[in-house]
This record gives sequence, C-alpha cells and structure tokens, in this order.
Amino acid sequence: LLMSLTLLIGCSAGDAGFREKVYTADASQVQAIRIDVRDRKVEIEPSDSEDIAIIYCESSKEGYDLSVSDSTLVMAYRSDREWTDFIGSKTSEENRIIRLRIPQSALSSLSIATTNEDVTLPALTLTGSLSIDVNNGNISFEKLDVGSAIELKAKDGDVSGTIVGGYDDFTITTSVKKGESNLPEQMG
Repeated sequence: LLMSLTLLIGCSAGDAGFREKVYTADASQVQAIRIDVRDRKVEIEPSDSEDIAIIYCESSKEGYDLSVSDSTLVMAYRSDREWTDFIGSKTSEENRIIRLRIPQSALSSLSIATTNEDVTLPALTLTGSLSIDVNNGNISFEKLDVGSAIELKAKDGDVSGTIVGGYDDFTITTSVKKGESNLPEQMG
C-alpha cells in the first residue's frame, strides 16, 4: 500500500512548478555559445532582433546556470532532484525544450551537448567552429556554413543535413559503430 501511494504521488508531481523563462544577451557581447544539458531537446532558430535569446522552462528542482564570461554565453544544467523525484515521474516534453534564438550576425562558435533528445539547426553561419554531441538523439541541420571545424557526435542516433562547401574544404574523419555513413572514413 505504501509503495502504491509513493508511486502515485511521484506520477502526479512530475511537472510541478515548471515556469517558462527567457534569458537575453546582447549579441555584440557574445562570440561563442556553449550549452551543456541533460535530457533536453535543443532547437536553434534565427532571431528577428539583435539579441540572443534562450527560452526554457525550469522548476525549483531542475534549472540552469546562465552566464556570459570572456565573450562566451554558457548554459549549464542544474538538478537538485533526490532519488525519490525519479520514481514514476518524467518531466513533460514541453518543459524539456530549449529554444536558442540567434541573430544572423557573426557568431564565432557554438557548442551543444545533450542526452536523450534531438538537436535541430536552421541554415547557420559561424566564423569559427561548431561542436554538437548527442547521446541517444539525432542531429539535423541544413546549409551549415562554418569557418574552421565541424564536430558532430551522435551515439545511438542519426546525423543528417548539408554543409556549405565540398569534400576538399575539410579534413574528414568518420567513425560509425552501428549504422551507415555517406562520408569517407578518412579524407584530406
């Protein structure tokens, strides 16, 4: 009886206290963005303004530390959940989405790491590098134009999209454990 009651309480408290928040930063003060989260889907969208905006949901037990230091905007996942918070509950999908809106101005680099969710990017231009690391999720993009380096890692997921340029513009290293790739293993 006690176990059943605990399970029911856990199931009903999964999304208690989540609030949508918006963090904005002046794009002229930011050259790089680094997002390091768990169990969150990350969607990058073009911004209509000259500000960088991050739209996300957080509660008293799950949230993010956001800061700008040395021209780098950092978003890091923070959790104060106890083991009992994991019984029968999972944060709903709408509370697990992070929307990053960036203007078309020259952003140097972008780094994203997440688990159990996808990362989607629109047509995007970076003057430096792009790094995306997804564990148990997919990476999808279109017309990426990156200055120096692209590193895409997907464990138990797919990587799909197009990159501006040709094979001769990049040094390519591909490693596939399970699945298929249309890129050569080593080139350049």
